[in-house]
Formats: sequence, C-alpha cells, structure tokens
Amino acid sequence: MTSVLVVDDDPTVLEIVETVLRSGGLEVDTRSSGRDALRAAHEHVPDIAVLDVTMPDMTGLEVCRALRDDAETADIPIILLTGRGQWLDVASGFDAGADDYLVKPFTAQDLLTRVEALTGGY
Repeated sequence: MTSVLVVDDDPTVLEIVETVLRSGGLEVDTRSSGRDALRAAHEHVPDIAVLDVTMPDMTGLEVCRALRDDAETADIPIILLTGRGQWLDVASGFDAGADDYLVKPFTAQDLLTRVEALTGGY
C-alpha cells in the first residue's frame, strides 16, 4: 500500500486531505509541523509527501529542501499544497525541489490524480 506523509498546520485541511487520500486506498500519516514531519520521514520513509507551504515552525519549502538534502529522503516525490498560487510562489516551490504544486481549493480527484502520477499508480 502506498504511504503518504501529509503535513499541514490547519487541522481542518489535514483532516480533509487525509479523508481524500484514504478514500483512494492510501496509507496516510498526518503531521502538523515541519519538524515533526522530518522526524516522521526518517522513521518511516513515505512513498510520497504532501506539504503545506505556510506553517509556523518550518515552511513547506524548508521541509522540501531538507528532504531533498538528505540521501535517505531525497527521492520522495513531493507535492506542495498551498493557497499561494502566484507564478513566483509556484516557481519558488519548484526551486525548493517540489515535484508538483497544487493550489487550494483543490478537488479530491485532482489530488488523487497527482499522487497517482508521482507514485506510478497506487
């Protein structure tokens, strides 16, 4: 079963994303902070990560860079999930090492399709 690490400091968004991914038959590990997410990624390397960009302790961009800079987690596909959709925000996300960038609000199908595309099918 494909495992997904989901990180968002908003409990409502976290619950929605978890529900959507579980409905697609995915195993989901949710975290509410960037630091906690990095610890979790090293304890059990996920098949894919979905990161909120705007978080108080570490931004999703910082988490993305930290995952990319570590050989153990460098190859995890990463989707940034954010309300920030300006072209400069998107460019910054890809510069940080993200594989995809999904702007809120999003549809359940769009999220599942993107996860499937980055994991080779789940």
